[in-house]
Amino acid sequence: MDLVPALEEPLKKVLGPATAKVMAEHLGLHTVGDLLHHYPRRYEERGRLTHLADLPMDEHVTVVAQVADARLHTFASSRAPRGKGQRLEVTITDGSGRLQLVFFGAGVHKPHKELLPGTRAMFAGKVSVFNRRLQLAHPAYELLRGEGEEAVETWAGSLIPIYPATAKLESWKIGKALQTVLPSAQEAVDPLPESLREGRGLLPLPEALLKIHRPHTKADVEDARARLKWDEAFVLQVALARRRHADAQLPAVARRPKPDGLLAAFDDRLPFTLTEGQRKVSAEIFTDLATEHPMHRLLQGEVGSGKTMVALRAMLAVVDAGGQAAMLAPTEVLAQQHHRSVTEMMGELAEGGMLGGAEDATKVVLLTGSMGAAARRHALLDLATGEAGVVIGTHALIEDKVQFHDLGLVVVDEQHRFGVEQRDALRGKGKQPPHLLVMTATPIPRTVAMTVFGDLETSVLDQLPAGRSPIASHVVPAADKPHFLTRAWERVREEVDKGHQAYVVCPRIGDEEDDPKKSGKKKSAEDEAEKRPPLAVLDVAEQLARGPLRGLRVEVLHGRMPPDDKDAVMRRFAAGEADVLVATTVIEVGVNVPNATAMVIMDADRFGVSQLHQLRGRVGRGSAPGLCLLVTEMPEASAARQRLTAVASTLDGFELSRIDLEQRREGDVLGQAQSGTRSSLRMLAVIDDEDVIAEVREEAARVVAADPELTGLPALRTALDALLDEEREQYLEKG
Repeated sequence: MDLVPALEEPLKKVLGPATAKVMAEHLGLHTVGDLLHHYPRRYEERGRLTHLADLPMDEHVTVVAQVADARLHTFASSRAPRGKGQRLEVTITDGSGRLQLVFFGAGVHKPHKELLPGTRAMFAGKVSVFNRRLQLAHPAYELLRGEGEEAVETWAGSLIPIYPATAKLESWKIGKALQTVLPSAQEAVDPLPESLREGRGLLPLPEALLKIHRPHTKADVEDARARLKWDEAFVLQVALARRRHADAQLPAVARRPKPDGLLAAFDDRLPFTLTEGQRKVSAEIFTDLATEHPMHRLLQGEVGSGKTMVALRAMLAVVDAGGQAAMLAPTEVLAQQHHRSVTEMMGELAEGGMLGGAEDATKVVLLTGSMGAAARRHALLDLATGEAGVVIGTHALIEDKVQFHDLGLVVVDEQHRFGVEQRDALRGKGKQPPHLLVMTATPIPRTVAMTVFGDLETSVLDQLPAGRSPIASHVVPAADKPHFLTRAWERVREEVDKGHQAYVVCPRIGDEEDDPKKSGKKKSAEDEAEKRPPLAVLDVAEQLARGPLRGLRVEVLHGRMPPDDKDAVMRRFAAGEADVLVATTVIEVGVNVPNATAMVIMDADRFGVSQLHQLRGRVGRGSAPGLCLLVTEMPEASAARQRLTAVASTLDGFELSRIDLEQRREGDVLGQAQSGTRSSLRMLAVIDDEDVIAEVREEAARVVAADPELTGLPALRTALDALLDEEREQYLEKG
């Protein structure tokens, strides 16, 4: 929240172009305000040391520790054949553990003079393993002498702030830059209404900024954090409350199903009974549809909990009431899959206007970007005349050419794939705003739902329909135990021998051209040590067909195949004409092949927790138990491996989404990490700050109800404009 013109001074004017360039490129900081809102991740106390025992592998860390021992070794190498090569090994300790630092070549001279036993310093570098010991190679360091003008001025108080940093810019350099801009904090305009701030006992904003960067006591840090969390949560919730308020003013056509119409006929032909959860959620949706303001509801449910059934019943209720319903899916594979399953579930009820169609029947139309011209023309005509009551499609539905006769309901599947602009473009196609149902199979903890989807009412489906089978999940450590991987392929063969099918998922397609940007760069020592590229579908499929799965029918599916080919592969797999489908994450959502019982996910550490949970949900959809094998080469101690163990240990998506959020940095929740721009959550940890978010939400609703345009709160308006600037316009929808 880069608040006001006074703080919009570009950093290059204040800090010089070189530092400003690194801050912009690596930390996304451009102005004085940005830097003031770059808060310390934690604080070190002068008298205490960090826990070296808990350092994460492969991460850039800053530690404060004491030199225990320093030894200079000479060795022979290709560059120094006469034994003139030099290596300095420094052991540092913090009382809990020891860590080795290594310096080579000309880089040994300065640390050899400065890092004497007993010296205390801050060290920053990337944690790696050498000879089974943790080490930092060529770390940057800053001595903590504890006296002298500069040290006292830079590290005021006994708490040393440790900032989120990069290899190019260490924490202490960021600390020095902040020293330069800190006086500007006095100019920060406070977005919180004064009565609210005083009523809650919160610090004024300038004081909070001062205390977060230069605390004298732990109490200073707590007070500053409490205030800055309120800021973030409040401005965000006001934005959402204004959106809710504006939506509530819109008119909509109430849609009530006929007692003996299409919905009733559909329910009569269902071969199973709805779960209690499905009935409850349907009732909530029907109540909303019957009102004269647009419904805005988020339907979240476990993988396979029957969300599509609930959405379809809502769509049929709207068709019953004379309107049309559109379902927006993120990929062509998923749109085709939905279209297939909806027409199958509806039978003759989907054959409106056709011979053999039931009397209440409607037409169900598919619309995607790659359809042939004639089929597309036909579909567009059916929509414009109202002949088609239900349309299922991709982004193609949003195009200007698409006209509806009377759009009454929009269902958005997998909300996290769509921005608000797309959602609104489709809503704009109704004569009056249509009702809106947003679905996600990525379970979202309540706090995140309040933060990201704060303008939507929430319904949760957490029961699985009867007949679903449990899924056993195991981590396969391919590097430590190669025979486990051999066994994994044997398990796939066993499933196929029983008449079942299997998926093998890879992170990459494999026909990408080498990225010129990457290949042209000179590689640093760190890059050299980087992992190999992720495994690719085309390579793995070939290796499996020639090796461990020889003789099985192996097919390939990925996003760059022509749509007809994708659909043909999916149909063959669904019909049991292929044994193993080697695919990218195009199968992540909605793909339903009950006979597929096994899934092997290669390089599973390259996927997020929620994504793994989604993928796993593709097996165990029939009566036979499912098996999911997570293959990884990551060492046991790594964070990535722990993440996989968590996924293997529970099938509860809500539990996994909490784990996922706790492991990610604050703010990734809002989708900003994925889009490459900075997150607007710097202080608020969505999972931990449930109480703050709930309180803030109430206050925000009160403020907006009293003054929807915020005319009496100009500072809050300024903060809102900064939050919703063009770069991040309504990022709050992209959770």
